[in-house]
Amino acid sequence: MKHIKITIITGLSGSGKTTAINALEDAGFFCIDNLPVILLPRFLKLKSKTNTKVTKLALVMDLREREFLQRYPEIFQELSHAGYLFEIIFLEASVDTLLRRYSQTRRKHPLSEGKSVLEGIEAEREALRELRDLADLVIDTSNYNVHQLKGIILNHALKEVPEKRMKIYILSFGYKYGIPYDADIVIDVRCLPNPYFVEELKNLNGTSHEVKEYMEAQEETHHFLKKYLDLLFYLIPLYEREGKASLTITIGCTAGRHRSVSIAEAIFEELKKTKNIITLTHRDIGLERP
Repeated sequence: MKHIKITIITGLSGSGKTTAINALEDAGFFCIDNLPVILLPRFLKLKSKTNTKVTKLALVMDLREREFLQRYPEIFQELSHAGYLFEIIFLEASVDTLLRRYSQTRRKHPLSEGKSVLEGIEAEREALRELRDLADLVIDTSNYNVHQLKGIILNHALKEVPEKRMKIYILSFGYKYGIPYDADIVIDVRCLPNPYFVEELKNLNGTSHEVKEYMEAQEETHHFLKKYLDLLFYLIPLYEREGKASLTITIGCTAGRHRSVSIAEAIFEELKKTKNIITLTHRDIGLERP
């Protein structure tokens, strides 16, 4: 058990911890939700004595367990000294997003006893500040739906699997919803002609044949793709030579619906010709316009 990596999922209530642990379970992790932190050393000892061979372990730990804040520093340190490998993934979201999620689910915030939900959110954020600083990975889930967050967690889990070739993650996004936090390379395609202003294309997206045809008909698109792909084919071997296990390439336009999606699809098709493992995600394609 000391040679496996233990993933601790924690963070703000309503930030998507259940979604994250479900994604890891799908990826083959042995998962436990809300294990009291004081029982973690005992659990690891018991698990090491069983015949079941666990190679990947993930646990959700947060303020639902009253002693978590007081006990996690000493227990995590004790286990680290004993040779266990830890990774802490901290999930968070904006106040507006958390308020909306609580309003939709009508759940009670764990720290809102005698307070408003907003006060509970603010108190929890402050209480978890030190733990957030310790985290190996912080994910802001404000702009992700359930399926997108699952994809991000699964992609991260795959990054931990040793491979000879670097994994490449291509992600389209909308600047109006914020630049992805896990971006290694960001390219802005708002300089290209916008299909949104073509009436018959306005309500389509960049995966549609019509929008792709429109983008391919633009001279700017051809020049852009040639120059940008030349740059990527130059950079990727350099990143691999430096030992980088994964590379996240993000392509952004105004709303993440037309240009960035179409260009991301074109880049994905070209990079598939390499020996790297390539995945494609359109973060904001389904978000409504104001």
